[in-house]
Amino acid sequence: MTVWVMYCSVYLWILEVEKVLMFTGIIEEVGQISSIEPSGDGERIEVLANLVIEDTEIGSSISIDGCCLTVVDMSKDSFVVEAVPETISRTRLDAAKKGDQVNMERALSASGRFGGHIVQGHVDGLAKIVEIEIESDDSWKVSFTCSSKWLGQIVEKGSITLNGVSLTVASTRTSLEEDELCFEIALIPHTIEVTTFKNLKVGDLVNLEVDVIARYVESLLFSRGNLFSRE
Repeated sequence: MTVWVMYCSVYLWILEVEKVLMFTGIIEEVGQISSIEPSGDGERIEVLANLVIEDTEIGSSISIDGCCLTVVDMSKDSFVVEAVPETISRTRLDAAKKGDQVNMERALSASGRFGGHIVQGHVDGLAKIVEIEIESDDSWKVSFTCSSKWLGQIVEKGSITLNGVSLTVASTRTSLEEDELCFEIALIPHTIEVTTFKNLKVGDLVNLEVDVIARYVESLLFSRGNLFSRE
């Protein structure tokens, strides 16, 4: 009961502190990178879009494959963002190229309607697809591996964000020999169709953001002397 009360308290607190800028993990549109150019130590990226630029202006934030990036320029059918070296090295942007499709979502006030879960747009790292199993109903079971440092934050039936998409973890297991965490998600046909997941294959890397509530709860429990493993 104590953990549940703590979870609810953290949830309400996050809604308050994150109300200026957040996402839900419900993809609004799939865009296409039309150009990538060097910009200082980072990159200037132009993305073709329609829906997400309808009420967007310079300075607005858009989630691109789960990365919260600021619009610095735009036209009637595209917008431009800039990515700093930290963002590039931590995400799939390190290997992005012209023609790549990306999941997109506009920022949402916490007072708006939720369809997924609280997504900050702060990518924690990368996960690798190790298996894709297509079911008889055309749904997919997809298995991933990632660093075991997220062991306490990626849990069965918990939320996770992959390439900006809000998903539920179906199962987890650890591989102590390889210091990896393995987890599985299920994708329904609709999610596959309206996101870039339809283009992914075994061996591909995806942007990963752990559940922010799980992150805060683990931190609080750890500070109270619970035995969570962390590096």
